[in-house]
Amino acid sequence: MPDTLKLALAQINLHVGQVESNLASIRRARAEAARLGADLVVTPECSIAGYPTEDLVRKPAFVAACAAAIDVLAAETADGGPAIIVGGPWQDGDKLYNAAFLLDGGRIAARRAKHELPNYGVFDEKRVFDPGPAPGPVVFRGFRIGLMICEDWWFPAVSETLAESGAEILLSINGSPYEVGKHHHRIALAVNRVVETGLPFVFCAQVAGQDELVFEGASFVLNADRSLAVQMPHFEEVVTLTTWTRTGDTLVCTAQPLTPEPGRLESIYRAMVLGLADYVRKNRFPGVILGLSGGIDSALSAAVAVDALGADAVRTFMMPSPYTSQDSLDDAAECARLLGIACDTVPITGAMEAFGSMLAPVFAGRQADITEENIQSRTRGLILMAISNKLGHMLLTTGNKSEMSVGYATLYGDMCGGYSVLKDVYKMTVFELCRWRNTHKPAGALGPDGAVMPERVITKPPSAELKPNQTDQDSLPPYELLDAILEGLVEGEKSVDAMVEAGFDRAIVLRVWKMLDRAEYKRRQAPPGVKITPRAFGRDRRYPITNGFTNLIS
Repeated sequence: MPDTLKLALAQINLHVGQVESNLASIRRARAEAARLGADLVVTPECSIAGYPTEDLVRKPAFVAACAAAIDVLAAETADGGPAIIVGGPWQDGDKLYNAAFLLDGGRIAARRAKHELPNYGVFDEKRVFDPGPAPGPVVFRGFRIGLMICEDWWFPAVSETLAESGAEILLSINGSPYEVGKHHHRIALAVNRVVETGLPFVFCAQVAGQDELVFEGASFVLNADRSLAVQMPHFEEVVTLTTWTRTGDTLVCTAQPLTPEPGRLESIYRAMVLGLADYVRKNRFPGVILGLSGGIDSALSAAVAVDALGADAVRTFMMPSPYTSQDSLDDAAECARLLGIACDTVPITGAMEAFGSMLAPVFAGRQADITEENIQSRTRGLILMAISNKLGHMLLTTGNKSEMSVGYATLYGDMCGGYSVLKDVYKMTVFELCRWRNTHKPAGALGPDGAVMPERVITKPPSAELKPNQTDQDSLPPYELLDAILEGLVEGEKSVDAMVEAGFDRAIVLRVWKMLDRAEYKRRQAPPGVKITPRAFGRDRRYPITNGFTNLIS
């Protein structure tokens, strides 16, 4: 039996549905693995198709295209270079599996189907795939590899089956999406599998943005003694060679210097950058536009856009009304200057007056109220959508999770746009991220060094500036309190009574709960945005709009 295995982990960016592009990425990874001297290169889950495929995999033509690409790759392994593990759909009679393929010696040497299909949170694989049988090990050049696909290792059954049937190593290809703190959870679960089986564990994942989801990579290796032998970077494409030596009956991975894990704020910021960059690039937009109000949300959104796309691909617009302060005008201009982007001014006073004249007969005898405020917001949305249509750039909306939770946003106004980087970021985290970015530039960012917004943007009271002397706190509880309550109601799914027991005032909790409940119809019409928390609106948290349940206890 051979004593050494050189295994390359390909942490690559995949594009759902773009089979040729994925094929090219896998070929580049294999070429790099060959240069490093690898015997086998491992690619992520559904690497030939992209992940998640959703209903695209129901198209027979797409499944056929994936199968053809896998056959092409298999034939290429006859060249004596590294073997490849790829992921993709596998049509077997009337069954469609999410599968892993071992390609070696010019052929498909083995197939394994995903046994555990996730069907919670952002996942609905039971909708499109059939569960495969419990897998046995794959034999590769004298090594018995326990090949798994993502969810298979989140529960003990598949790992134990592989160990009992002779596997020497557990190797998982993954499409596990990012959320704050998830990497630590992955490591903890992997330790459990190692303890249960006595086998080393390999986690190989993609780096990509796909609609709301971001995949941060962070591939790793645990030896059988639970030591972390390899930790690959977060949010970076890379091919890493690992060297395994058989010592007695155990395979041991040679330890490498570990890539430091980014802190909480850095990981959130880099997830937003990657999510936006891939959404714009993969949907072939030339760039983005956004309204730059002089406030903190638009300032952070602009900074993320520049870091993701470069200054040349970002244009901003200040749309002052009679209620816009000079501070806001100055702060917007300074943000644009610090980021090196254009900021054009399009006043909306004339449009406000025109709408006032047009609607005067209908509104006769009624006092001005929030309707007139919303007209301002919708005027700005109309202007920005017109510019987006004319230039071809995608409109980036700038609302945060606190606002979207309680409906503090205007349909067809500031909710206009194709994508939102702050959709799953609470307001207090927005403040933290702005302070962090003003003192840190993350790896790979295309924006400038140093501060990207004036300090006053961070310190002044947030305001929509739709009426004189307005602040957000006129309509909402203080954000420190609001966010704490929302995290309990949204992420924790806690009742009003449970929040009161935790020390919050009942009247305030009840008010927030009602706003959260009533804003569902708005959220259903909001653009997609980067998933950051365990309960993002949209794919994670899906509530009925027409909902008569009012039991606040359970």
